[in-house]
Amino acid sequence: MQLTKFTDIGLRVLMHLAAGDPAASYTARGLAEELGVPYAHVAKVVSRLSEIGVVHARRGRSGGLRITDLGRNAGVGWVTRALEGDDPVIDCDGPTPCTLRRGCRLRGALATAREAFYASLDTLTVADLSGADGLPDGVLPLPLIPRAEQARDGAATGRRRTPSQPQQNRSR
Repeated sequence: MQLTKFTDIGLRVLMHLAAGDPAASYTARGLAEELGVPYAHVAKVVSRLSEIGVVHARRGRSGGLRITDLGRNAGVGWVTRALEGDDPVIDCDGPTPCTLRRGCRLRGALATAREAFYASLDTLTVADLSGADGLPDGVLPLPLIPRAEQARDGAATGRRRTPSQPQQNRSR
């Protein structure tokens, strides 16, 4: 089963917030840069994460994003269901309905498989995935470096840029 980009970004945002400093406040723009995804996508995802109660979002000068206790302890399956929605894996009744749909058992088999997938994710929490509880003090999970940035920096220098190295200004 392949998750939507929306869910992928949502899980990455939650893992990043769970692995970070609990007292820190993050911005959607900063998270977009850290995760290497468009700001507009992160803003939509954060809105949904706030609706389901796993992220506290506050606008304004003293605003920012923080993961809630529910978000840190939420089952990954529950979060994935909330972000993916209840659409079937395949659409037998779409614009061109499948001629086999009356006697077909595929839709039921795929629904069962989807629930098994979610059930396997229910055994993990966001904190489990973020490594926030299992890593030594001061160690965070590997940072996410966008592939385009890796390729660009690796091709120019023959090595990858680490997150602690400042990015050089390439504009002229």
